[in-house]
Amino acid sequence: MNIIFMGTPEFAVPCLQCLLQERHQVSLVVTQGDKPKGRGHQLAFPPVKEYALANHLPVFQPVSLKSEEAYQRLAQEKPDLIVVTAYGKILPQKVLDLPPYGCINIHASLLPRYRGAAPIQWAVINGETESGVTSMQMAAGLDTGDMLLRRSREIPPEMTAGELHDLLAQDGAAVLAQTLRELETGKLRPEKQDDALSTYAPMLTKDLGRMDWTKPASELHNLIRGLNPWPSVTVPFRGKRLKIHRTRVTGEDSSRAVPGTVLSLDPLTVACGQGSLILEEVQYEGARRMTAAEFLRGHPMTVGSVMESNKIKE
Repeated sequence: MNIIFMGTPEFAVPCLQCLLQERHQVSLVVTQGDKPKGRGHQLAFPPVKEYALANHLPVFQPVSLKSEEAYQRLAQEKPDLIVVTAYGKILPQKVLDLPPYGCINIHASLLPRYRGAAPIQWAVINGETESGVTSMQMAAGLDTGDMLLRRSREIPPEMTAGELHDLLAQDGAAVLAQTLRELETGKLRPEKQDDALSTYAPMLTKDLGRMDWTKPASELHNLIRGLNPWPSVTVPFRGKRLKIHRTRVTGEDSSRAVPGTVLSLDPLTVACGQGSLILEEVQYEGARRMTAAEFLRGHPMTVGSVMESNKIKE
């Protein structure tokens, strides 16, 4: 089949790689524009563009797919199918209707749960024990199209969103390969989504990463691993920010301690609204990522001291 691929971040690269390995003809790769990156704010290519150029594929970076110019650029490729993976822009109906086989999307959740921009992170933040990927026939709504194939994966209690992301990216490629094989043989059986079961996974913001020690330890643990690697959970510490990368929930009684109280230094244990949290890996502003024990050697603390919260005041 002649395929146009649309995708932008690292998550989408294995799907594009899969199309080439399966020997499909990818006539055009559509991705978002280059963006400033790093301290120097140098323009950087999206990961999908980097991979496409390395494999000598033509790249198209429209500001919007709603313009007639963008539509004509897609139409001139005469695609049989458009494959979309984390492209990040809404496809207008005119584009959805362009290929004879329509548009197939690889979404990083078990639809209809976690429709939207950040399904991996919100599954972890909400303490889900299972996630997965779904291939679907795209429709006008936000991740509302008929489901084609799904593959589930367990989320262990210590897994971060970044670790789950990498696994689901590979699962997405496998699901895409199977979806296209069944599409070509006529075996696909689309299944409508039950809107009553749908949940929404909005975009992440830095404000989500504010620490509120009054919350239960289990909830904070899920937030920390769900926002790892970005935007991360931070807490004020001696005039700077302390980024918390990894934690573990402990059964140590904190009922008599003010939330944020340091209960132990080995391991570094902090009281929460319910239960307590062991800080395992942290990163002080301007420093490298390190274990809590390494951090304490350079920044001594005492049992009974209270760590600040930086929650948004109501």
